[in-house]
Amino acid sequence: MLLSFLLTVPVITALVIMFLPRERTTWPRWVALTGTIMTLIISCRILLGYDLGAAGFQLGEARELLPALGIKYAVAVDGMGLVMVILTAVIIFCGVLASWDVRERPQEFFAFLLVLVTGVFGVFMARDLFLFFLFYELAVLPMYLLIGIWGTGAKEYSAMKLTIYLMAGSALMLVGILALYFSGPGQSFLLDDIARQSFSRNFQAVVFPVLFLGFGILAGFWPFHTWSPDGHASAPTAVSMLHAGVLMKLGAFGIIRLGLELLPAGAQMWAPYLVIFTLVNIVYGALVAMAQTDLKYVVAYSSVSHMGIVLLGICALHPVALNGAVLQMFSHGIMTGLFFALVGMIYGRTQTRDIREMGGLGRRMPYLALAFIVAGLVSLGLPGFSGFVAEILVFIGAFKVYPWLTIIAVTGILFTAIYILRVVQKIFFGPEKDKFKNLKDANPMEKACLAILMLILLGVGVYPGMLVDIINTSVKSMAAVWGGTP
Repeated sequence: MLLSFLLTVPVITALVIMFLPRERTTWPRWVALTGTIMTLIISCRILLGYDLGAAGFQLGEARELLPALGIKYAVAVDGMGLVMVILTAVIIFCGVLASWDVRERPQEFFAFLLVLVTGVFGVFMARDLFLFFLFYELAVLPMYLLIGIWGTGAKEYSAMKLTIYLMAGSALMLVGILALYFSGPGQSFLLDDIARQSFSRNFQAVVFPVLFLGFGILAGFWPFHTWSPDGHASAPTAVSMLHAGVLMKLGAFGIIRLGLELLPAGAQMWAPYLVIFTLVNIVYGALVAMAQTDLKYVVAYSSVSHMGIVLLGICALHPVALNGAVLQMFSHGIMTGLFFALVGMIYGRTQTRDIREMGGLGRRMPYLALAFIVAGLVSLGLPGFSGFVAEILVFIGAFKVYPWLTIIAVTGILFTAIYILRVVQKIFFGPEKDKFKNLKDANPMEKACLAILMLILLGVGVYPGMLVDIINTSVKSMAAVWGGTP
């Protein structure tokens, strides 16, 4: 019942928020915080109840929904899904803390956030493809309203562009799911039933790229990535945190769960070609980030580059690289959550995101400066932080399969170091400008949010085995299909 409880808590919290008196403007944030604390506690309980020795899918629940169509309510978690559930719980909790000062229609804002996160939890736990698609849509659709209503700048354009791209990806994904459904035994949506089906190489050769592209759009796969930076630029802080921290991971998760697990032959056929595009993600994203003057666009294109590392680890079809890819999903999720929380806090104080207008902010905001430097060090892969461990695993595994291509990919680290150090120097050091002399540092809620994210990045960097051991329980079964050794 733990998994069902995790799914229902955000929904119930959202309903409670919508029935609160309108004049009580502070109540929605406290109710939302209470709900996210509960999801965090439940997620930790699931983590403690996961048996590393047994591995595989655990804590499963199944009920018939539409037996005539082979649709079931079936949820469970394996190592990979568990790590993503923990990531989601942390990001939504910190996202509420970072959104503490939301004044415009706070009831609807927090309710939509919680509905979105329900869909995210559902995707990471669903064992039925119909349920998987339903939760996927539930996670994506609230983004349009959250950006279109509470966003800034060209928010209508960004919200519409994001929705069109993601709906195109959903359409491709639906085609792939229906192909699996009608070709499976007894027309069942259950993943376990579909996994037992032996699909022909021709079938896999056609369906795998459809699924990869459908999910890849959400994962920021080049050249279908342009919706992401625009969406980030216009989104409010908590939405940017969820967007980069969690939603983009749904795409990579879907590629692994449906593409690699169900269509391994198709993955082996297409991976040598798709890996070229992941290199463009890594290098192009970093180069474009170097050219940006808007702080949010810097972080947005940095996300495109780092998601390229995730996709490289997936396309390498090597157990070490795949372990690194999933760990990078977690590390990048926490890191971008920290980055976008900081961008929102800096913008809220300076009323600008233009790097050229800033300078010397570290004197007035030392805590924010420290947190930004930590996020930057994780981004450029400094040893001792989670980013280094994740990236080195991806590159080691990928080098064994594509040595020359991996060498090209590693150059992305150099470009990342250049734009991160440039941004840190421009914003927090140098001469202090008169108009920023009255700025205040982070308040207690903001400090708590940033501290949690920084400690996780440091903790995973110092002791990565606590997550790698969990992730590897999922990778083992896929490695056996490819003929690899975990």
